[in-house]
Order: sequence, then structure tokens, then C-alpha cells
Amino acid sequence: MNEKLESALNHLQSILPLKERQEDCSKSVKALHQQILRSFVDRGRILSRDEMAKLVDDLEKTISTLQEKDMVVFSDQGEPVGAYPFTTEQREHSISVNGHRVYAMCALDALAVSPMFKKNTRITSRCRVTGSPVNIEQSGNRILNPDEAADVHFGIIWGAESSETSCADSLCMEMIFLRDTETARYWVMADPENREIFNLQEAIEFGGRFFVPLLDS
Repeated sequence: MNEKLESALNHLQSILPLKERQEDCSKSVKALHQQILRSFVDRGRILSRDEMAKLVDDLEKTISTLQEKDMVVFSDQGEPVGAYPFTTEQREHSISVNGHRVYAMCALDALAVSPMFKKNTRITSRCRVTGSPVNIEQSGNRILNPDEAADVHFGIIWGAESSETSCADSLCMEMIFLRDTETARYWVMADPENREIFNLQEAIEFGGRFFVPLLDS
């Protein structure tokens, strides 16, 4: 990993230290968190509260832990709606995986799904600047449609981080796809102090390094 990626990974982990928080949990809570992540790929949806209750002794305490640590996102009614990298909200980043269609919290999250689960994915999204469609086919860290997708870039506005809300509703909203090098350079120059861009291969490595450890035993 190059210095730029290492710095970005450390920055994101300082904002949302998911692996560190997961390891701070009890074995049963960690196992549930991993089951929640796998459910999106195995079932095409998040586990329900009833399904979660069968896997832990104290559901309310477990939910409180997952919510406080921002590992799982819940609605105002207390229903589970997402677990990084996935969400049940119909966001702009759609993923076809294992016969299911699911949504990612952000562009980086979408790119992490194939390395995490070792399954082929097709990401359907759009360029945030131009609105142009972005289609990426992946097998792990490999881009399967380079003629179509190789010049796609990933952009992040670090200044979107907010301590007032979950990462899902702040920084994730500004982690985006950009259709090509020219668009990415135009975008980043609008605010170079807060914006950063990565080519697609860098972004795939970035996402994999951040998310793959969440499934480690």
C-alpha cells in the first residue's frame, strides 16, 4: 500500500474505527455483527430484530452496544437499517451480489463488498458531478470491465465528518464516484484542503483494507 492510501486508511479508521470497536465487543456481539453483514449477501437483507434475538442472550443490551459504537444503524423506531458497508436505504450505490440487489452506504463501501465476501459484484451508481452512469464489475480486487470502468475515480470530502450524527449520515454521503480523471481533477480543485481522489484500483484496495478484517474470526 502506498503512502497516500496508508494515510487515508488511518484517517478513516480514526473517524470510524469499526474493527477496533468490533474487537472491543463480547464474542457473541462480534459474532452477531458478522452475521448481520453476511445476511445482506446471503439473504439480500439485514437480519430482523427477531432473528437477532435468537443469536444473543440480551437483545436490547446488544442493540445498545451496536448503536453506541456506530456499528449498526437503527431507525428512530429501533429497527435495524444498515451495517457498514450495507444499508437498506435506496442510496445511489446499488450492488448485485449472490443473486441479490443491495445498497451500499457509500462508493467506498460498494467497492469493498467483492473483496469482503469473495464474490463477483456489479455496482450500479452515478458520477456525483455529471450524473453519468457508473458501472463497475468486480471479482475481489480485480476490475472485470476495465474498458468501461478503468477511468472511474473515487472521491471523499473529509470535512463532511460530523460528531453530531452517524458516519452513515455524514461522511458516507460525501464518498462518491467520479466518472473519469478530468472530472475528478475538476472536483478536487474546488476544495483541495478537504477533498481527496483515488483511482479505481486504489479505491478498491482502500475499501478492502478497511472492511475485510470485519469478517476475521
